[in-house]
Amino acid sequence: MDFAAKRSETTKFYLLAGLGALVSGIGILAALFMEHHGHSVTGMNNQIVWGLPHVFAIFLVVAASGVLNVASIGSVFGKVVYKSRGMLAGLLCFSMLAAGLLVILLDLGRADRIMVAATHVNLTSVFGWNMILYPGMFGIVVVYLWTLMEKRMYPYSKPAGFAAFIWRLMLTTGTGSIFGFLVTRQAYQSAVIAPMFIIMSFAWGMAVFMIVQKVMYLWNGMSLHPQIRARLKNLLAVFVAAVFYFVAVYHLTNIYFAKEVEFERFILLDGGIFPLLFWGGWLLVGTVLPLVLIFAPGVSNTPGSVTLASLLVIVGAFCQLYVFIIGGEAFPLEIFPGMTATSSFFDGRIDSYAPSLPEFLLGVGGLGIAFTMVVVGVRVLKFLPEDNIAKLEAAGALAD
Repeated sequence: MDFAAKRSETTKFYLLAGLGALVSGIGILAALFMEHHGHSVTGMNNQIVWGLPHVFAIFLVVAASGVLNVASIGSVFGKVVYKSRGMLAGLLCFSMLAAGLLVILLDLGRADRIMVAATHVNLTSVFGWNMILYPGMFGIVVVYLWTLMEKRMYPYSKPAGFAAFIWRLMLTTGTGSIFGFLVTRQAYQSAVIAPMFIIMSFAWGMAVFMIVQKVMYLWNGMSLHPQIRARLKNLLAVFVAAVFYFVAVYHLTNIYFAKEVEFERFILLDGGIFPLLFWGGWLLVGTVLPLVLIFAPGVSNTPGSVTLASLLVIVGAFCQLYVFIIGGEAFPLEIFPGMTATSSFFDGRIDSYAPSLPEFLLGVGGLGIAFTMVVVGVRVLKFLPEDNIAKLEAAGALAD
């Protein structure tokens, strides 16, 4: 690379890092604003206590677990095509998990009291479990990246990858169980939620990886081999279809129980913004259109179709989480089925929620933090996935 090209690359790096830092800083300032003025400046209330920042945070945490699936396929299941992508997947996992947890921490208020939760772990609470699962995930990912980056440690990459595979399943189960074990909301308390979160992590993580990989290849003037592209997009499609299955099972199971019928009517038909986001956002934009872009003849091989499909999956993910988290809180718990309960605490009333600008900026700030960490990490550690096509063809890795 000549001096002019190198200088251009350096300029691009600083511009991207500066943009990420700016967005991150705005998000932190928004958190400080809410911290100073209290939740009265947000759209949250006594019933809807997890707002838009939690939608961003849960997406980042769940996708962080799922993006490591790319590394697991290479290290644990021995698929050679995925091995060169293990380091980038590990970096994305670390960055997105850190960003998601930071958003949650800043949104809850009194971030300094995290030390109380860290030093007084309540193992009877699923939140207490996460105080073990999240730090453990950071440690395992660091060790896994170490085994991939240093030759003398490479023989340990498979055990480290296997540990990361098991731990991330536990982590996503713990995240889903936050809702699955919650009995004070009509939408939650279901055994289906934990496995549903696991498969959602696979789809969302894969979509994020596809976009980041595409951007990195464009930045370096590279293109993805057609057979590798086909394999990755088909895997994304399988995960998207699996998410559809689990979401359908979740809602059909609820409809089967008489006590959940009113909630399902609210979410799927009468809930205003929630049915619109569910049917139009998640199902149409986030599920049907990506599958059409991936499989439709004459469309699937069009340049950019897989990247667009990945973007739509992420849009659908945000719609799904908004419906699941906000809609689940807005609908009141039916304590006495078939009867009307009213009090000065608004029992039995469907609540409303309109996210405020600071909430939105905090959520976007989380994306900025993850973006900045990935940009710096890729620049410093050289995590660009590079495929030796001749070697892969000789080993028959592109045909298995």
